[in-house]
Formats: sequence, C-alpha cells, structure tokens
Amino acid sequence: MALPGSTGRQPGGLRSLLCRPGSARPPSAAADEEIAAELYREYHRPLLAFVLRLTGGDRQWAEDVVQETMIRAWRSADRLDDRTSSLMPWLATVSRRIVIDNRRQREVRPPEVGDGPLENLPMADEMDGLLRKVVVTEALDSLSPAHRQALTETVLRDRTVNQAAEYLGIPVGTVKSRVYYALRALRVALEERGVTS
Repeated sequence: MALPGSTGRQPGGLRSLLCRPGSARPPSAAADEEIAAELYREYHRPLLAFVLRLTGGDRQWAEDVVQETMIRAWRSADRLDDRTSSLMPWLATVSRRIVIDNRRQREVRPPEVGDGPLENLPMADEMDGLLRKVVVTEALDSLSPAHRQALTETVLRDRTVNQAAEYLGIPVGTVKSRVYYALRALRVALEERGVTS
C-alpha cells in the first residue's frame, strides 16, 4: 500500500525507463510501450482525480484530458528527467493547459442548441398549397368554357385585354365583360368550396 502523497512506485519502475538529460536513450518499441504502461499505472488515478476537479466533475472530458496528457508525456519521454521525485507536477501542468485550451475553444465556438426551437418554428405546409390548387382548379372547371378561356388568357397567361381579344378572335369589349363575369362566378364558386378572401 502506498503512503499518502506518494505515487506507490516500485523500485525500477518508470524512473529506470527514463534517461538523464543529455544522455541518449536508444529508441525501441518495447521501451516505448513500457514507458506508456508505467506512466499509466503510476499516474492515471491521481491525475484523473486532479483533472476531475479542473473539469467540474465531467468524467468524460477528464478522461479525454488524462489520455491527451499521457500521450504528451509519452512523446516527451526522452526529455523527462529520471532524477525528479515525481512527474505529477509536470503532468498536472500539462493537463491544466489542455483544460484551459479546451475551454477557450468552447468559448470561441457558438453554443450548440438542440432541435427543440426548430420543432416549434412555424413552417408552411405544402399540403395547404396543394389543396388550394385543387380547389381553384375545381372552381375554374365549374366556369363556362368562354369565361374560363377569357381568364386563362388574361390572368394566367398575363396578356392584355387587347392581346387576348386578338388571340381569341373576339372583340375587346367581349373579353372585358367575360373577364368581369368570370371573376364574379369564380368568387362564388370558391366561396361554395369554403375559400374566403
């Protein structure tokens, strides 16, 4: 059992894997794996407890910070000094900087909101437009062919009364009266179908 304040290191643990500053350690995959495993074994729990306080109890965030800290320690293993009594101060500094960087990134990014506000946003229902077209088409079909033709040429095809009269081959006055009476009949037909202005 480890004494309070100690890391519970065994002789020859991480300290034996680190090298003195200025001395070169031969790179080896096995040595790297040993260093990573030893770092995790010795410092994971105390570092996680420390980072949990920094993250306000957010365990997932704290785990991410500890993992990133361990990766940085593993990458810097050749620069760590075996004469230090503990790597915890260095690890705590690195993890505190990671937390600060994460908070800064979150502040820059606009806060995310769920779909709640979008659900209450009124949207035009396409079904209403489709039903309106059906009702207007039925109302137009209820008109006489002469009235429907006069409305089609003047309103739907956007022709002047003179152009419609020339196209239909009838006098201008007749087109005007047919349009007038067609609009009146259309208004009545729409009111019968429940459409009001």
